[in-house]
Amino acid sequence: MNWYGLYTLFGKEVWRFVKVGVQTILTPVITVLLYLLVFGSVLEEHVQVYPGISYIAFLVPGLIMMSVIQNAFSNSSSSLFQSKMTGSIVFMLLPPLSSGEFYLAFVGASVVRGLLVGLGVWVAALLFVTLPIYSFSILLIFAILGSGVLGALGVIASVWADKWDHISAFQNFAILPLTFLSGVFYRIENLPEFWEQLSYYNPFFYMIDGFRYGFFGISEVDVSISLMIVSVFFVVVSLICLWLLHIGYKIRN
Repeated sequence: MNWYGLYTLFGKEVWRFVKVGVQTILTPVITVLLYLLVFGSVLEEHVQVYPGISYIAFLVPGLIMMSVIQNAFSNSSSSLFQSKMTGSIVFMLLPPLSSGEFYLAFVGASVVRGLLVGLGVWVAALLFVTLPIYSFSILLIFAILGSGVLGALGVIASVWADKWDHISAFQNFAILPLTFLSGVFYRIENLPEFWEQLSYYNPFFYMIDGFRYGFFGISEVDVSISLMIVSVFFVVVSLICLWLLHIGYKIRN
């Protein structure tokens, strides 16, 4: 393991988004605050999800996790694809870095950004509601796994893409719908039967549901099942990502 090279590339990726923190950290936090203002003010008095839990309290964990995974995807996909387009990726391919080290640096930086954005959303949400914490370890595990999955998907998308439209299509037609249809704003038990059953095939639902369990100790699916599904999804996506990096698909030709 080339620890020095891994640390250098990881540090470069972290520094890249920290330098533009207003865009990469502050802006997502403000976006989530707008969601809270709109949905909280309109639906707070009309929607009851769990006994004793207000709608805003129910909404905040979903919005935190949504911001975590979306920003993790944006971090790895935009960085690697920009390097491909500008040709600067050659400076990352020349050093003696293995595909595993390459993967760890990009996905690790995506996890850091996702966690920072999630923490920012959590702090900002304190203006509206104070959430209990049932299990901090569950919160951290699902946040890391979720951001790791989307960080790896971001690498896959950037390796596959040939132009910025492909990245946008991947995000708008895959990541965004799966996120919004994962129970962020509602319990899937309230959906018609067909859509409820379909939601169980959405891995993002288990990320949201497991993360929400970390706050309230209540979930729609047993938290051990959610943890198992998200973990398997993480392993599968990571293996695909590592394989593409190992063969140099669209980055070494």
